[in-house]
Amino acid sequence: HIRFDWAIKKLLRNKANHVVLAGFLSELLGKQIKIQSILESESNPQAEDDKLNRVDILAENDQGELILIEVQNNTEQDYFHRMLYGTAKLITDFLEKGEPYGKVKKVYSVNVVYFSLGQGDDYIYQGKLDFRGLHLEDSLVPSIRQKKLFNIQAVSEIFPEYYVIKVNNFNDVAKNTLDEWIYFLKRSQIKEEFTAQGLAEAKANLLVDSLSEEERANYLRFMENRRYEISMIESSRSEGRLDGLEEGIKRGIKQGMQQGKQEEKVNIARILKQKGTDLDAIAEATGLSRKEIEEL
Repeated sequence: HIRFDWAIKKLLRNKANHVVLAGFLSELLGKQIKIQSILESESNPQAEDDKLNRVDILAENDQGELILIEVQNNTEQDYFHRMLYGTAKLITDFLEKGEPYGKVKKVYSVNVVYFSLGQGDDYIYQGKLDFRGLHLEDSLVPSIRQKKLFNIQAVSEIFPEYYVIKVNNFNDVAKNTLDEWIYFLKRSQIKEEFTAQGLAEAKANLLVDSLSEEERANYLRFMENRRYEISMIESSRSEGRLDGLEEGIKRGIKQGMQQGKQEEKVNIARILKQKGTDLDAIAEATGLSRKEIEEL
């Protein structure tokens, strides 16, 4: 199946696929989520970026709550800070000038990371605010009037709520329906016995074979870039060269595609040709000549 980050960028914005996104969020947040609309966020306009190091999608549910889902592939040391900035910016952007503070929207920040963020062995972390007494260790809760006025039971319902999914920490054993989603995030595979909300639709709609010829070529190129990036990262780590890693990866990808990786281009072209893709489209996607493709 198609990787989740590619799906976010290219497919899940379509209304027909909102059920996939809603299913994932319902399992994660532990409540039924219905996507009302997809909104524009910092990086989700349709800019072409084959590497897709970071993609996000901003959704509004039928309760008027904002849900920012972000997928980060490569290491970013200040990622926690950017999580905070992202929620703060949403709060201010969606509060009209002159509106009372009581109109501040609830924000969920869902972060799917494919790198080692911080120190922690779990694969799903939740962060929510709780005011605790320094002396009595009691929780500060809304007054009866505030509960009625803002329709809340806890102060945490007002403040941003954070989720961090450390995909690589998952051991591939799905013990519940949320784990089934994590398995998909990690393996891009959906087992027959999986029953999590949204996965049946994902299994039917997020297929490589369902992509157009152009999209399929772009997706295969994206996957080759991802494999090459991972190889570069692992090589750099083994040699102890962490400084300038991101720039090195970018240069390496460019040089690798320019100097060689001929066998990768040929492999992609062969796959596309077997699927009956137009030869001119294959040539455009791989850089191979039409003659080279015909000889495969």
